[in-house]
Amino acid sequence: MRIKLTDRDALIVVDMQNDFMPGGALPVPDADKIIPRLNEYIKLFESKGLPVFFTRDWHPPDHISFKGHGGIWPPHCVQDTPGAQFHPELYIPPDNKFIISKGTSRDFDAYSGFQGTILDDLLKERGVRRIFVGGVATDYCVKNTVLGGLSLGYEAFVLGDAIKGVDLKPGDVERAIDQMLTKGAVLTEISEIR
Repeated sequence: MRIKLTDRDALIVVDMQNDFMPGGALPVPDADKIIPRLNEYIKLFESKGLPVFFTRDWHPPDHISFKGHGGIWPPHCVQDTPGAQFHPELYIPPDNKFIISKGTSRDFDAYSGFQGTILDDLLKERGVRRIFVGGVATDYCVKNTVLGGLSLGYEAFVLGDAIKGVDLKPGDVERAIDQMLTKGAVLTEISEIR
């Protein structure tokens, strides 16, 4: 399938932060390996003047998702720490880029880039109808961002060559992809997009 990008399209790069990279507080296996491909997507969208949205976990130190505060995860992506920064090799365009912070209040967790953020408003303002989603983790924030977008009426494309998952329980990644496709998302890769 060939997909031609239009002025109704936007790229969403999910949570490519140091704490989710190998050696980070909550590493996603091989997450750094998708950076070159994500950079290709970012430059493709940039070359067509299309918006690129970067979501990030931006947690307070006592966030509800952390062990010790009722959650299941080790502390990660705490606001203004090195672990919360984007990976240094991730290309951030100078223009037409938006940083979307999620999970910013202590009592509210957000796996989707749409939860408690202005992402939907920013997309609608720009007339975006289709979202292209890559990043980490396939079985958590990528899945929930895609499902959130679908429930809000966007067409969603999952960038199969630019996602990595945790697979906490074996098969989680496969189930996440299946769930996204069952809800209407389309799995694609860079060779199919122009």
